[in-house]
Amino acid sequence: MVTFAQGDVAGWSSLVDSQVDALAVPVAPAADGDDDVQPRTGTADAAARYGIDLARLADRAGLDGSAGETYTFHLPRALVARDPLPWEGLPDRLVLVGVGTGSDRDLRRAGAALARATTGLARVVTTVASEPGRGAAEAARSFVEGFLLGAYTSPTFGEAPAGARKPETGAGTPELVLLGKHEELVAATAVRATASARATWLVRDLAATPSNVKNPQWMAEQATELSRATGLRVEVLDGDALAAGGFGGILAVGSGSATPPRLVTVAYEPTAEHVADAAKHVVVVGKGITYDTGGLSIKPRESMLPMKTDMAGAAVALATVRAAAELGVGHRVTAVLALAENAFGGASYRPADVLRTYSGTTVEILNTDAEGRIVLADALAYADATLDPDVLIDVATLTGAATVGLGRTHAAVFSEDGGLVDALVAAGEATGERVWQLPLVTEYRSALDSPVADIRHVPGDSSTGAGSITAALFLQTFVGRRHWAHLDIAGPARSTAAAHEVPLGPTGFGARLLVRFLESLG
Repeated sequence: MVTFAQGDVAGWSSLVDSQVDALAVPVAPAADGDDDVQPRTGTADAAARYGIDLARLADRAGLDGSAGETYTFHLPRALVARDPLPWEGLPDRLVLVGVGTGSDRDLRRAGAALARATTGLARVVTTVASEPGRGAAEAARSFVEGFLLGAYTSPTFGEAPAGARKPETGAGTPELVLLGKHEELVAATAVRATASARATWLVRDLAATPSNVKNPQWMAEQATELSRATGLRVEVLDGDALAAGGFGGILAVGSGSATPPRLVTVAYEPTAEHVADAAKHVVVVGKGITYDTGGLSIKPRESMLPMKTDMAGAAVALATVRAAAELGVGHRVTAVLALAENAFGGASYRPADVLRTYSGTTVEILNTDAEGRIVLADALAYADATLDPDVLIDVATLTGAATVGLGRTHAAVFSEDGGLVDALVAAGEATGERVWQLPLVTEYRSALDSPVADIRHVPGDSSTGAGSITAALFLQTFVGRRHWAHLDIAGPARSTAAAHEVPLGPTGFGARLLVRFLESLG
């Protein structure tokens, strides 16, 4: 929980009691020609109130004020009541937090570091998000998002029954009290930051759930339960309904699994008081492969290990529409979750098969391990034909090629709509979930020509290269004339090491990016 208290350190006596476990104050790098870290808002007041030279304390601790540094000073208590110390009655933990330049990135890192430094505490008061000289609301949002993301703990499946933890609970997160002078702005922004962080928590929780628990049916049940709790409309198409509807791609990918595939649609519509002047309908389609063996084109063991997270795109779509409802954005938002398990079995689809997808387009299969684009083909065509979106965005852990090209810090974005790309890039910069545009090279489209079907889903030979581009070109076939963007999050959706607000394993990348995009959509 995040709350706001009006005032500064000098007048915070109502907050300083036994219920406050720690006070956190910011420090920044030394100014040119100086050796000491710079105090920021509240730090000098805290030094005076505690009677402690905090600059000297920071120097002894070796702090340089860079973003993400913390030092916790545990204050002693007096042995006898007649000899009170200057900090008597104040929190006995004083945390110095490095805020670097005070940029959005640095404040997120500061928030994440404070969360780790205060793990297990109940209530933390801070002046870190009260920095002057920049937007108070944006400062608070970045810091709060960092704090909540850094406080996240991955679900475990030991003594508790598998799947017992409810997603996006944030259990164990300390209450964070923001002390400052911009109550209405900061308080409202803290609400938005909390909703965005909860969306990321949800993606992380769903992606971390092992696939012996998480199959297409389980994902559909989670989406139904979570969405109805938020007042959203949910529709689930099971195997029979998919067959009747002509979803040949999703059915083929899921054919080798004991659990049939699902297509889940979750819809949010703003109330009359929240509708934007130029309200749009944004549809987010997510790849939801609950486990990926590669099918008959089977993966090596090492490549299978992270494949429980191959449904991260669907989790992002679900989290985005739920956050849109929670925040009351002024646009209609619909999530389409294409859910299947790409298993290995006697009924598995094969290389050289020809599938008829929802749009009627036939696809020659060359590699059953390129299944994500097949389920997306059905889902995108369905969205185009039945949902009439003004903006259509798909998000998927789609290609290793995107990871090779951009690493684990950026997602690839593909679109011919420059305004849509600019809006996604801006949202990525604001949230730290950065995207980089790659081109839709029309000359590469011929690599998908097929002698036996309308299109191949992968090139017929390896001479073209550009695997992420040819995948995007394939998807473009199924989006009609919509304003469309494809987000390939294969790299940043999974982390090989914890760093700042990003944990080891599923990162939740994409949820905050799309929430911010919706908030800024004109």
